[in-house]
Amino acid sequence: MPRFDEEDVLTAGTRRREVGSASARSLLLTLLGEFVHPRGVPVWTATLVTTLGTLGIEEKSARQAISRSAADGVLDSEKSGRRVCWHITPPGTRLLAEGTRRIYTFLRNTPSWDGNWLVLWVAIPETQRQLRHRLRTRLTWLGMGSPSAGIWIVPDVAKVSDVSAVVDELGLADRAFAWTGRLTPIGDPDRLIADAWALDDVEQRYADFMHTFDNMTVTTPETAFVAQMRLVQAWRRFPFIDPALPRELLDHDWPGPQAAELFHRCHERWHAPAQSYWSELQAQTST
Repeated sequence: MPRFDEEDVLTAGTRRREVGSASARSLLLTLLGEFVHPRGVPVWTATLVTTLGTLGIEEKSARQAISRSAADGVLDSEKSGRRVCWHITPPGTRLLAEGTRRIYTFLRNTPSWDGNWLVLWVAIPETQRQLRHRLRTRLTWLGMGSPSAGIWIVPDVAKVSDVSAVVDELGLADRAFAWTGRLTPIGDPDRLIADAWALDDVEQRYADFMHTFDNMTVTTPETAFVAQMRLVQAWRRFPFIDPALPRELLDHDWPGPQAAELFHRCHERWHAPAQSYWSELQAQTST
């Protein structure tokens, strides 16, 4: 089963990286999701390497990213003479489809909140760092935050089944408990939210995102392709770091919906020339 790793999730120490910066592995996943997966056809190694080169990735790093994606079960190779083409595997297809759904629906509709929270308690020893990392990655993807060690919260009880699936998949059912309900007057809800999510950092990243892409000039298919990749690459991180809290829990207008409008506006504007550039590049590297 393909996995997300530390390159796909921003921890507190990496949230201030420049918008658009990315690893070869992360850019490859964005490339697959935007241009390869929707077409459902295999792609040559040369096409992937050349395209990543357009984005500033050296050939060695590009090939390593392809090999790593194959090792993770996202890609499968097929030789044709001395050349190699790559198919997205069924697990890779599921991974990219889920990622695409999450990216393009994120913050599009904000339902009213019923006031209930889902709370998860799970005990993992400090020595089991890999398991702790996997749990953190999966729960963060679900929008959960951790206000203290072993406690995870989210103001959305509809995610009970998703959380249960994560707990079961990681073999933690015998050391986890979960419950739902409303907060009591004991304690400060604002402090709880501040401890669970680094919202100041997220808000700054939204400001950086909007400043970058609201002022970006695109004049050719190639610049549209680069801009589209940077746009999606930057936006795909927000579902990991923004819990999409209900309006009732925010003390001011949250910039997320405004950033989402900008994302979809730019994506629609750049989509056709970016796809045209990819088709031309694919034709050139397929001969």
